[in-house]
Amino acid sequence: MAGDSDSGLSRTLVLEVTRVTEAAAIAAARLRGRGAEKAADKAAVDAMRRELANLAIRGTVVIGEGEMDEAPMLYIGEKVGSGEGPEVDIAVDPLEGTTICAKAMPNALAVLAMSERGGLLHAPDMYMNKIAIGPGYAPDLVDLDAPAGDNITALAKAKGVPVSEITACILDRPRHAELIAAVRAVGAGVQLIPDGDIAGVIWTTDPEETGVDIYLGSGGAPEGVLAAAALRCIGGQIQGRLMPANEEERARAATMGIADINRKFRLEDMASGDVIFSAAGVTDGSLLDGVRFRGDFAEVDSVVMRSKTGTVRRIQTKCRIGE
Repeated sequence: MAGDSDSGLSRTLVLEVTRVTEAAAIAAARLRGRGAEKAADKAAVDAMRRELANLAIRGTVVIGEGEMDEAPMLYIGEKVGSGEGPEVDIAVDPLEGTTICAKAMPNALAVLAMSERGGLLHAPDMYMNKIAIGPGYAPDLVDLDAPAGDNITALAKAKGVPVSEITACILDRPRHAELIAAVRAVGAGVQLIPDGDIAGVIWTTDPEETGVDIYLGSGGAPEGVLAAAALRCIGGQIQGRLMPANEEERARAATMGIADINRKFRLEDMASGDVIFSAAGVTDGSLLDGVRFRGDFAEVDSVVMRSKTGTVRRIQTKCRIGE
């Protein structure tokens, strides 16, 4: 069947990828609330690497852990998998929200996306300015280069609601002070998050459940690609532009094939073709429940999606960990 050969992703990979994020979530969850960001991240990385080695793929990490957090890495260019099966690109964030996990706050996740070779943008580890909304809207309803107030107004009009019923999710950072003020100035609400902008983007796909209509602001470029992978599967719009801080970051982008540093990337530029996205909850959140430890067992709440089929699965797993 098409897509189940060595040249494409197979159905079985969907569930196998889930096991990878489950393992990372369990490892990180053991260190929730301990104030040990690097230790929790390393535990998640090590668990994810072990599980990836068992997959029947010829995988290359194109989005990995980065120097921005001085974290242990599943490094860009690392080869993973058994060496048999399809050639795939892999984007990982073994612990999305290291600070969140360290403080046992909501919405820490273990995240992985997989595509056919060439399906994911090779984004360098730097900041990216982003805007995202959920599915069901006209193309380019919102625009990264438009004022925040104009985007909020356009979204409210498309939804048929007053601006006061629109809520924007924005990372709680000093650099976003003017953006937050601009959103509030037109009468919209702001949900500030301390970390975890992958979840923030995904929230826009179900505003009735999450209360979030639009994501705005800058965060990590790798997280932007992972969020785009999720939207590739479930629908929505995202735009992003890299924000190099210096010439070294500009040069890094060039070596990764990004010739125009000012390019505005759209969803299809960041994630294309057949894509699998998987996330497992580390701490309780609006998207997923956190890991529960019960004696020799762990209970993990996950979501896994595939763009080719449009399938979204919520999976609750109970696995033995005491051996």
